[in-house]
Amino acid sequence: MHEASIVKRAGMPAGQTIKGPAIITENTGTLIIEPGWQAEVMQDMAIVLTRVVKQTTNQKPENSDKADPVLLEIFNRRFMTIAEQMGLVLERTSHSVNIKERMDFSCALFTPSGDLIANAPHIPVHLGSMSDSVRAVIKKYQNDIHAGDSFILNNPYQGGTHLPDITVITPVFEQDKDDTQNKSLLFFVASRGHHADIGGITPGSMPATSQSINEEGILLDNIRFVRNHQLDESLLNQLLTQNPYPARTPKQNIADLRAQLAANHKGISELHKLLEEFGLNVVSNYMDHVLNNAEMTVRKLLGTLDDGKFSCEMDNGAQIHVSIKINQNKQTAVVDFNGTSEQLSSNFNAPASVCRAAVLYVFRCLVNKDIPLNEGCLRPLELRIPNHSFINPAFPAAVVAGNVETSQIIVDCLFAALGVMAASQGTMNNFTFGNEQFQYYETLCGGTGAGPDHHGTSAVQSNMTNSHLTDPEILEQRFPVRVEYFKVRKNSGGKGKFNGGDGVERCLYFHQPVQVSILANRRQTEPFGLAGGNAGACGENWYIDPDGKMHTLPACAEVDVPAGGSILIRTPGGGGFGAKQE
Repeated sequence: MHEASIVKRAGMPAGQTIKGPAIITENTGTLIIEPGWQAEVMQDMAIVLTRVVKQTTNQKPENSDKADPVLLEIFNRRFMTIAEQMGLVLERTSHSVNIKERMDFSCALFTPSGDLIANAPHIPVHLGSMSDSVRAVIKKYQNDIHAGDSFILNNPYQGGTHLPDITVITPVFEQDKDDTQNKSLLFFVASRGHHADIGGITPGSMPATSQSINEEGILLDNIRFVRNHQLDESLLNQLLTQNPYPARTPKQNIADLRAQLAANHKGISELHKLLEEFGLNVVSNYMDHVLNNAEMTVRKLLGTLDDGKFSCEMDNGAQIHVSIKINQNKQTAVVDFNGTSEQLSSNFNAPASVCRAAVLYVFRCLVNKDIPLNEGCLRPLELRIPNHSFINPAFPAAVVAGNVETSQIIVDCLFAALGVMAASQGTMNNFTFGNEQFQYYETLCGGTGAGPDHHGTSAVQSNMTNSHLTDPEILEQRFPVRVEYFKVRKNSGGKGKFNGGDGVERCLYFHQPVQVSILANRRQTEPFGLAGGNAGACGENWYIDPDGKMHTLPACAEVDVPAGGSILIRTPGGGGFGAKQE
């Protein structure tokens, strides 16, 4: 059995050599050194690869039902690297601040049946739900999917999350056949990006008071918008503008959709290179091996966990109940959400795909092994999500906050049921401002919960989001706003044997009148502690008028801010774990 060493690029000095098989990792990519090759770090810190073993006539690995551990690790990395490269293309070619700077997007690879294979470390709530979107395309179009097609959807009832998150799905076919109609469908690639505006009753498409999905923007229900590699821009314009609540900046939407297409084409190109290198049978087999390895890893994890149950209440009074029962002999688990509150009239309903994404995220987090987040992680788990509950609502329920707020509470519930972590901030503190000319959206970091052997972390994005904040220089250049201050909210984390992380304080001053929307939670219900630990502090929303007077705002608020006004948001801290020792 061979082992592939994993080396961090940052710690490699000039002159170091590494023989394959090995993997060199860095923040922006992964370098695979295959057997028979050697990497050397030059004086200018460039890495040069040299073949040190003469190439034979048969270099491709055997087509085997048994996974070679070295190749398994290589394919794990190669698949994830392809998704990372897709993300880099999307970041570089996108137009909106929301995608280019905040990096509120995700890219992933899928089997021809729609199973998630691998992804880049992007937005967890996107990644765990995208496979349902791919399956929706397969179900609708079946045999009418061809090379050169791409599909667009944001329908939360077809694997979407909320309407601003638009998914572009592209099939991957054989490359060399001349007969385009008889090519075999091999895989799918997909990219999901949060668009700055997709219509709806407020700029930025994150209304605080929506009661129907129709008020939240334009619903794109599984539409072929590219055929024979030709984008139908007139169709997109029609979809984006002919609606009771049309998109406010359709040109920006189309520019970002072109960037998503470019990202998908990068994924296709890299998959074709992989096929050329290893052959279809080997690549397909190792996709199966990657999924099977994730499944077996989660099964082993289940053998170390105990049954548990927990309930969480949200600011609006809705409750999430979860019970986890583990069959140690079969290494399976039932994750049961029965008892959860019924569908809401507000927009905190979360589509079932979002709940599924939260479960996938939690069990992947508990695996102490570097494997892709993929469909295999869910195979040992049976999910019971009650119909017409607010985590499995029926159309046309409003859902814009379910993706960003309810998902966070589901994760807190699951971690608590397993006894592994106190509550994190339990909200994304969604903050949107704009008008008919511009729109901006951001989520604010906070504190994470402590665990049985660690303190929480302060001022970080956590759980179902992983987006960035726009650099102040770019934010102030692109929008009529000034960042007054952005700092850690000291002592907002719950105390305990291990303390919860602290939240943040962020204050923005507006040079022009804007319409502001805030969608948040944990303004009344504290982020709970576990095992005797104290709760974290609740968040706070404030409007500061031009005269300097402060006005408190509810968790969900829409307010017209005049020039000279400011918005201050204080985010929650995480809960503590264990009783504090005097």
